[in-house]
Amino acid sequence: IAGELGIPVTTVYNRVKKMEENEVILGYKPILDPVKLDLPTTSFLLITMRFKDPKNNPLNINTIATKIASYKNVQEVHIVAGDWDILVKLKTNNVQEIGDFINKELRNIEGVEKCLSSIAFSTQKETLDIPL
Repeated sequence: IAGELGIPVTTVYNRVKKMEENEVILGYKPILDPVKLDLPTTSFLLITMRFKDPKNNPLNINTIATKIASYKNVQEVHIVAGDWDILVKLKTNNVQEIGDFINKELRNIEGVEKCLSSIAFSTQKETLDIPL
């Protein structure tokens, strides 16, 4: 990094250390190839939910989103505005696994009412980078 920026190594070290202390840098993770891990299929699920259970008790969208996020193939869960309530990004081995997730897992979560799935044919950009 120091060589790329043309600054001393100690300057880079001190800046990184400060960003870690201020929790700007939250951690370090490897970048994995989903194809080599047999997870080549990316899909996006748009979910609408019921906000009341059968006894008319309120259901919490955050609780439902947290439950969805607990599944291993779920990469992202976002509570969104508009016609849908929750957006989910899923990585699976194939289309069958998407169907299994929707039919066997998602539909058994209380409050999930409807799901629309879209499968990515290809991915042009996928990143966790935040531009500085």
